[in-house]
This record gives sequence, structure tokens and C-alpha cells, in this order.
Amino acid sequence: FEQQLREMNETLLLSAVRQHELAEQVEKANAVVRESEERYHTLFDLVPVAVYSCETSGVIQTFNSRAAELWGREPALGDTDERFCGSFKLFRPDGSFMPHEQCPMAEVIAGKIPGARDAEVLIERPDGSRITVVVNVRPLKDARGEITGAINCFYDITERKKTEEILRDVAERKNEFLAMLGHELRNPLAPIRYMLEIMKRADGNGDLIQPALGTMERQLRQMTQLIDDLLDVNRISQGKLQLRREEVELASVIQHVVEASRPAMESAQHQLTVTLPPQPVYLDADPLRLAQVFGNLLPTACKFTRAGGRVSLAAEQQGGEVVVVTVKDSGIGIPSNMLPKIFEMFMQGDQTLERSQGGLGIGLTLVRRLVEMHGGSVQAFSDGLGRGSEFVVRLPGLIEKPKALSPDRTVGESTPMTARRILVVDDNHDSANSLAMLLKMTGHETRTAFDGLEAVEAAERFRPEVILMDIGLPKLSGFDVARRIREQQWGQGMVLMALTGWGQDEDRRKTADAGFNAHLVKPVDYAALMKLLASLPVVGSAG
Repeated sequence: FEQQLREMNETLLLSAVRQHELAEQVEKANAVVRESEERYHTLFDLVPVAVYSCETSGVIQTFNSRAAELWGREPALGDTDERFCGSFKLFRPDGSFMPHEQCPMAEVIAGKIPGARDAEVLIERPDGSRITVVVNVRPLKDARGEITGAINCFYDITERKKTEEILRDVAERKNEFLAMLGHELRNPLAPIRYMLEIMKRADGNGDLIQPALGTMERQLRQMTQLIDDLLDVNRISQGKLQLRREEVELASVIQHVVEASRPAMESAQHQLTVTLPPQPVYLDADPLRLAQVFGNLLPTACKFTRAGGRVSLAAEQQGGEVVVVTVKDSGIGIPSNMLPKIFEMFMQGDQTLERSQGGLGIGLTLVRRLVEMHGGSVQAFSDGLGRGSEFVVRLPGLIEKPKALSPDRTVGESTPMTARRILVVDDNHDSANSLAMLLKMTGHETRTAFDGLEAVEAAERFRPEVILMDIGLPKLSGFDVARRIREQQWGQGMVLMALTGWGQDEDRRKTADAGFNAHLVKPVDYAALMKLLASLPVVGSAG
């Protein structure tokens, strides 16, 4: 009996030891499971995509912090997907309401679809805000293939959608702009072409030739202004446009603009009223850019005012520190919804009159930026369609009495002209030949060249005093031509003028570095060219 008792005790002791060992193994296994779960939850929460899972009953089992962030709150214990998601609304990409039973998660759990890949859904959260998400739902199945739930990965694409909308808007506005640009460039080309045909058939009749020439000059000026405005807006956008400030008398700038606008005013039979301060008012400004400001506002008022309407320009000095210039018209007016964005790039209304008058929608943008560069401001006012508009420009005036200004030498003043030996270089034969012909008609001796190598050879043979040269030449660029000429003894005293379509400050720096004396932008004003040639010192043969 004692032997049996001892054996029983040993068995019980061994059983207790084994139970203890088993308990330790279970505890270790539980620790491993807990550690695994912690790792899973940590990784689950670190996933940059929102994730949550549901049972077939719709009870939310797991979710990460990104999901709660996109939902706008966390689900409560026992919340079902239907009840929880019912606290905010779902919408389709087109904005139509999406019932919960039609959402991708519900349809996957119901077995209606195998899985929703990249389905786009709009979520309206409890605070009323909306976000756009892309969802990817996958069913969870047991060993028998039965659906036990589903897991949903979804991520926010709201900013991407906004960017896409902006890009679409930019693309649409770009296409509209290109269409308008083609239209605006063709507009002046049409009368130029018609007038050329008239001149061909005029047979020396001055009554036909002179009006034709006037029309062609006006249209060419319009096209040049259009291109200049485009280039100036681009320069300002890139911060490359620099003001050349000096002491400017306001009245002289305004009078110049008024005279330039007078033909259009008279053609439209507008009543123009100009009011200037009784005393001279001076500004620290770039006279060319200041004229560009008023040279855009006054023609705009004329363009959008019907025949026989009223246009006024009034300037006054307020308190000695601020100069206010107001351009007002009785034209088509500006709708209230357009007033806040009238100075935006390419902004145009849809009125029939405006479309008939054309325009790229960059003039007012240029006005605002030039005025702001001068330290001023510009505002637009209108009581609505058909009630006219008003633009008010405020600029800082000079408080101190300005220094005496040097007499203004206009392009049209009489300047004695000395005959020059001039080489014209351009790969566009028509451009080179026409300019050479024009210079020859005014007493100059001219030659032409049509590529870079030919230009160097012609310069050596002809030994011109002045070379008018394009930059983009075949065989040898204008830069290289200038450098080769400057390397020669006979070329060091020549006056090299770049005649090119590139006119930004960087382009001028490059031509100066290459050895050019001047930089002229096509199409050059002929009177200005004559004045520049007349200002050159009289020298003998360059050879």
C-alpha cells in the first residue's frame, strides 16, 4: 500500500510539473501571439493607406488611424459598417447620392461583385466636408470559400482631383487663348493683304495708294502691339522686366497716348474728354511703361463702347503724394461676377460686342502688373451690363520739385542724314531685300547676305560702316558672325546692330557680349532706325 501511495504521489507530482510546464508554454505562446498582434496593429496603423475590415453582418472589426482620419471620427464598439457609414453620406463621382447597399463594401460582402478595384467615391463627413477617395475592396473567405467579411483599402485623392481640375481649366484656357491668338493675328493680316492687292491695281493712283498705306500701317502697329504685350506679360511673370525710371511729366505721357488713340476714337465717333491738372505733375516712372498702361486702358474703353459713345480720361493730384488717373466710358459695362477677376490673364466676357472686337485678354493683366511695379494700384468699377465701366489708376507722385528735364527730341524731328554703307543680313530674303531697298531709297549704299558664312564674306568685301543682322542664321549664328568680324582688324570699327525677334533682357545681354553695339527688335520702327543711324559719328570707309 505504501508503495502504491508513493507511486501515486510521484505521478501527481509529475502531473503538476507537466501542468506547470504546459502553463509556461501556453504563456509563452500567448506572449508570442500578443507580440505578433502588437506588431500587426503597429504595422496596420503605419500603413499610409486607410484600411478597415467588416464581418458579413457589417460589424467593423479593425481599422487604422488613417481610416479614422478620413472618416472624420472613430467608430464606436459594435458599430456596423452600415450604421457607422450612415453618419456621413456617400456620393458617386458625378455627385449623385450613393445608398449604402450600393457602396463597394456592401456589394462585395453580398457577393454581388468579386471585388471593387479603384472605385471612386465621394465621402461627406459628419462636419459636412467632402473628400474624394479611391476604394479597393476584397472579400475575406474561409476554407470552404464562403465569404466571412471584407477588407477595404481606400486613399484620399481630393488634392489630385483639384489639381486635375486646375490642369483641365488651364488646358481649356490655353486652347481658347491659342484660338484667339490665331484669330487676332489673322485680323490685321487680312486688311494688309487686301491693301496690297489694291496697290497692285492702283496703277500709281495716289487717291488709292495713300489710304492703303495708312491702313497697312495701322494694322501692322496693332499686330506689333499684340506681340509686344505678350512678350511683356511673359517678362513680368518671370521677373525679367526692369523699369527704366526717370522724372516724367504726366501730361506729356497722356497727350501722347490720346493722340495715338485719336484715329480709333474718330472712326467710332466717340466723344472724348480729357481733363489734366492745371499744374505740371511729375512721376518717378518709366515713361514707356506708363504710356503702355494708359495706352491699354484708353483703347479698351474705345473698343467696348458703341459708336457715338462717351469716353473720358481725367488726371488729378491728391494731396501732393498720389496721382489718380481715371478712364471712364459709357460702353457695355462689366458684369458683377467678372469685376473681381477682370485683371486675370486671358479673362474675357462673352458679350457679342466684346467678341466682335476681339482681344486676347492680356491688356488689363499687363496694366495691373505695370502699375504695381510702379508702386501703385488699379481698380475697375461698373454698375453692370450696358452701364459703362471705370478704371482708376493710383500712382505715387513726386513731392520734391523735379530737376529740369532735357528737351524731348522726338523721332519726327529733323535730323541731317549721312549716307552710310550698310550690310543687311537675314535668312528671310523678303525681310533682307525690303529693308535694303528702303535704306537705299533714303540714300544709303546697301548689300545683303542670307546666312552666317555669307555675312562674314560680304563684310570683308563690302567693308560696311553698319551691319543690321538677324541672330538666328543658318550655317553660322549671328553671335558667331559678330565674334568673327570683331576678331578682324577691319571689323573692329564697324557698328553691329542685332535685328531680331528676341527682345528680353537676357537676349540683349547676349548680343552685347558677342560684340553688338545695339539690339533692335523686329519689326523695327523705321523712323527710330533713321534716328539711330543719324546719331552715329561720321567716319570714313571701314576699310
